[in-house]
Amino acid sequence: MKNLIAIFFSCILTLTSCKTEKKSVKEKETLAYVSFGEKISSDNVLTTDKVYNAYKKLNVGDTVTLKYASKISEVCSKKGCWMKLPISDSEKVMVKFKDYGFFMPLDSQNKEVIVEGKAFVKVTPVDELRHYAEDAGKSKEEIEKIIEPKKEMAFLAHGVLMK
Repeated sequence: MKNLIAIFFSCILTLTSCKTEKKSVKEKETLAYVSFGEKISSDNVLTTDKVYNAYKKLNVGDTVTLKYASKISEVCSKKGCWMKLPISDSEKVMVKFKDYGFFMPLDSQNKEVIVEGKAFVKVTPVDELRHYAEDAGKSKEEIEKIIEPKKEMAFLAHGVLMK
């Protein structure tokens, strides 16, 4: 019985004397993301509603620097060299990466990301639209239906954080 009591108190003493390392909220938040490209923080992130309103004010050729969070709806299935992020129920932004300097994992669809970079509006030519459709794994019939250039929202990211 004495041995059992001694073991019990030894266990309690051991458990209470173990040093636990506390991490700040900032450290935990940083650890929750994988970084691609330039190092960016998860601070001051805009909502997709604010980003959508910013895009509505842009004309072709205008740019604005933004940082926002969204969920990846599509990613290039060949290299991960682009992704599409929804900013409303009907609008997606085509995101490419600065200087073709980094790529996203091919299995990153539906992952949450924070992107930082230049937002702009552009007219994408038919051959480029077809190329993206091919990269996305669209059928030959779907690709051949692309016959007009498209005015679209685009983004050149210099850094990405992925949850």
